[in-house]
Amino acid sequence: MDTYSKPITERIDWLFDLARRHSAEYSGPEAYLARQRHLAVHPTDIMALKCMDGRINIPVATQTPAGIIQPFRNLGGIFNLGWPHLNEVLAHHVGGTVRAGRQTLVLITYHFSKGDPSRGCAGFNYDTEAAVAHTYAIKEQVEHVFGQGHGSVYPIVCGFETDEDALILHGNDGGQLNLAEIALDQADTLHPWLASLFPDMSGQMREDLLPLLKGNLERIAHVRQLKRTLDIEHREWMICVGRGFDFLHMPNLALIIGPYSPNLADPIRKAASIILNNMHQGRIPDDGFLLLASSPYESVGMDRARAELKAHFMSEFTAEVIHSEFPALARKMHVRTAVLNWSSRSLELVEAR
Repeated sequence: MDTYSKPITERIDWLFDLARRHSAEYSGPEAYLARQRHLAVHPTDIMALKCMDGRINIPVATQTPAGIIQPFRNLGGIFNLGWPHLNEVLAHHVGGTVRAGRQTLVLITYHFSKGDPSRGCAGFNYDTEAAVAHTYAIKEQVEHVFGQGHGSVYPIVCGFETDEDALILHGNDGGQLNLAEIALDQADTLHPWLASLFPDMSGQMREDLLPLLKGNLERIAHVRQLKRTLDIEHREWMICVGRGFDFLHMPNLALIIGPYSPNLADPIRKAASIILNNMHQGRIPDDGFLLLASSPYESVGMDRARAELKAHFMSEFTAEVIHSEFPALARKMHVRTAVLNWSSRSLELVEAR
């Protein structure tokens, strides 16, 4: 189905069917065993700090099983480890990984388009140099919190070129590895590249990073065979606030805002502006857009009840910002509030208050 041209009610129905199909696949025996097999061979925990732009889909770009790479999304990939909620979430996640005897690789990403700067990162006003500088500032914060010796947590600045889904790794000494410049039959050269770029990286972590890079070579080769004019333009028709949106594995459907910044209204305004511009430019119908808020839970009872309250707060807060600052757009807003069962990735709608 052409999700961009259908009426908003049909697009919303399609979206929740996509979520159901994703949950069924994720919780099925094949996917479960694929994740377990991958982690048995490649135990390094991998996190990705990235932009809310729906084109930045690192599991797809690296051909990695769903659920292996833990995403943290926000406008422009803008993060600050001083934010209280983000600080606590990352510390809790890394603490659990360390207690399990595993290391953590943190991919700190920025993105751009080599074909047209206007298809780059709206969060940085399409200024790639500013985006790169910010990722290095995040890297310094990660090293301040978790140590510069990289024994347990290893941060890497990583570019994402959206025209070809190509990764660019920035090494410790200023060197770079642009996967778009490596031929598919040159995959054997990747190991020496990693040793050169990250000499203090453990051997196990290098072995666990290699499959992502090889998968990216395959993805780039595949993308080069496609006509992606529509895929690489902003055509988002929904704003997603919270966590638990891994099922949105198609490009340019959603603008995803993580619940981390104390100034949550700012990315909401930017996202609403992008939706409004998409309507004005005719890239999506102007009959409506979806606001979807979600919060994950791990166990029933209190944990799920807490997730419901968080989802309700994010839904109501976001709607209030849009009503206040984009009243014409607000009249076209369809609101859904949900919680996500983390073990099955099942999206469960909750009633409006």
